[in-house]
Amino acid sequence: MLNNQIVAERIQSKFSASIVHSEESYGMLSVTVARESIFEIVKFLRDDADLQFNFMTDLCGIHYPDNPAKTEFGVVYHLHSWTNNFRLRLKIFFPRADVRVPSMVPLFATANWMERETFDFFGFLFVGHPDLRRILNVDEMDFFPLRKEYPLEEQTRTDKNDAMFGREGNYVVKV
Repeated sequence: MLNNQIVAERIQSKFSASIVHSEESYGMLSVTVARESIFEIVKFLRDDADLQFNFMTDLCGIHYPDNPAKTEFGVVYHLHSWTNNFRLRLKIFFPRADVRVPSMVPLFATANWMERETFDFFGFLFVGHPDLRRILNVDEMDFFPLRKEYPLEEQTRTDKNDAMFGREGNYVVKV
């Protein structure tokens, strides 16, 4: 039976130079690895006779604008071993100047639409993807809406009272 320690040790023994960080978050093993090794690591996890991570549950983009430049953007992968009933989270990070990521479509057909969605909302280029194009937004859109590059709301609006949203001081409601 798999547990976090066994999986972490197997990944560490085969890819020690590629491991950036690992932790347990809410009982789930989360391993941050070098972007250059992600394809080989996922392939190993899928093909290993004991681990058998045979399903990609999720793939999504992340943007942490306050992170150091080399870790501003990232992709999170959730893998599931149906055989062992075990889940694993993998993360990679990369700089704004190079948003290329290896496509997982050759390993998991489910990655196809997830990579297209991530490309559409974050602009990450999945190298080797068979049909990387927008999936939900219009083709003419010249920005990526889930990047945290813009204010959350229109800064010139005059029809809102910030006090109603708790943005100015402490307010006492009088009844």
